[in-house]
Amino acid sequence: MKCYLDTGELKDCFGCEACKQICPKNAINMIEDGEGFRYPKIDREKCVNCNLCRKICPYENMPEKNSKSRYVYGGYHKDWKVRDASTSGGAFTAIVNNYCDSNYVIFGAASKGLKVYHTYVDDKDKMGIFRKSKYSQSYIGDSYKEVKDFLKQGRKVLFSGTPCQIAGLKKYLGNIDISNLLTIEVICEGVPSPYFIKKYEQYLQDRYNSKIEDIDYRYTDMHKFSKIKYGKWDFQVMNISLKNGKRIKKDRWINPFWKIWLSHLMSRPSCYNCQFTSIDRVADITLGDLWGIHLYCPELYGNNGGASLIICNNEKGYRAFEIAKKDLFGHELDFNISIKYQSPLRKSIDNNPQRDEFMKDLTNDNIKYKDLCRRWYEKPKLKLLWSKYVWGNRQKILFWRIKNKLKFGVIKNEKRND
Repeated sequence: MKCYLDTGELKDCFGCEACKQICPKNAINMIEDGEGFRYPKIDREKCVNCNLCRKICPYENMPEKNSKSRYVYGGYHKDWKVRDASTSGGAFTAIVNNYCDSNYVIFGAASKGLKVYHTYVDDKDKMGIFRKSKYSQSYIGDSYKEVKDFLKQGRKVLFSGTPCQIAGLKKYLGNIDISNLLTIEVICEGVPSPYFIKKYEQYLQDRYNSKIEDIDYRYTDMHKFSKIKYGKWDFQVMNISLKNGKRIKKDRWINPFWKIWLSHLMSRPSCYNCQFTSIDRVADITLGDLWGIHLYCPELYGNNGGASLIICNNEKGYRAFEIAKKDLFGHELDFNISIKYQSPLRKSIDNNPQRDEFMKDLTNDNIKYKDLCRRWYEKPKLKLLWSKYVWGNRQKILFWRIKNKLKFGVIKNEKRND
């Protein structure tokens, strides 16, 4: 397949930025298009036609995928504070703390305001900036180059990112020895246009006279209708901190961002035909939420504190995770059952036929945030609200525990770790 540099087709570029970093003449820049997604643009005056950009493009030359050895584990971190600070179960923290034993560097996505960018730390106490999901494609910057330099120095490197970013890194590294490199990918359901959050920020600025300082897309806040004093995985909200100190919380199931994004109205064009949505993975380890937990492993619910799905895709990933398991409560899972509840591991997101129409409204400066939501945001149906708040996972797990207790006289395998 030919990549975007040859075809000019937006769907032919993941935005991994490998081409930009490999260019020996700095002839490639990543430029935002009309939808807010970044694409490579070649400066023909600087270009020497070496074709390195095309040779390492993962769209045109996909790196080798892992397809033989898989180990699947579900569980959560034993330290309650780690789980509370994580999006799901804290597996990433367990891996970092045990893999990075000496002379290490940790790469991941951090955020400041609306900008999400890749960076690194060499102190595990600072790895908290990589926790939490950031629903925006990160600026890679010089991360691939920095990884290469650290590996040449003999340092141990852990790199986390989306599947296409892991592919971009591996193609960029070429024949470099990667025995000291551990790659961790997040299960990705497509990256949304940054214009939606920018339009929302403008709305907040007009209303509160302040810009956004920080966004926690899945803040584990106790829901106002819940009496739970700990554990809020089912009731995660979008928590927005403004620069003037004001905080705004928006419930996940009545939040226009989630509804519109999950309707696949504003994802990057390449996400609708993603080459990474298969059981064969590029990264050493795949991490995500343990969806379907109430159906096939309720004992791992852990008092609603969040649970992680961990898939070790090769021997390297398994060895790294094996030493991290001591910090986790959980057990091995059946691979085929676990991916049943992980559609991004099986197929690309559906192409919404109204996407183009929505994007025209989103990128129209004359259409304000409230008008956009009034036209495109569909309020949740009572059936959905019932399934989330009245008879949701927490209630189903409670029912399971009661039945288990009546049957066996004990509640098996579930505990809280303070």
